[in-house]
Amino acid sequence: QVQLVESGGGLMQAGGSLRLSCAASGRTFSHYHMHWFRQAPGKEREFVAAISWSGGSTNYADSVKGRFTITRDNAKNTVYLQMNSLKPEDTAVYYCAARYGEWRGSYGPYEYWGQGTQVTVSS
Repeated sequence: QVQLVESGGGLMQAGGSLRLSCAASGRTFSHYHMHWFRQAPGKEREFVAAISWSGGSTNYADSVKGRFTITRDNAKNTVYLQMNSLKPEDTAVYYCAARYGEWRGSYGPYEYWGQGTQVTVSS
């Protein structure tokens, strides 16, 4: 069992930066590939970024490439999403998710989800 808790969201002006964290409980965090998703009001949840269990592979949505960076610290059971050059269209609830098994980039299924953290970017 893995529990995921996101934090670090907030209100930011366009062009600014935020770093989201996703803290995992359990001793098997390092066995899971970790993903970030987001969901804007009235829109479907969309993939943002993924990182393999070792941190050796990453994958990004085209909309965030070059602006967002996903990293993980297995000693701290935490995955991060550094978000730079924020745009109003980045406004959404951001969720982290954990996937066990082979590395499949942005593809699931996902065994565990966090509750989400709100990111609002003003113009």
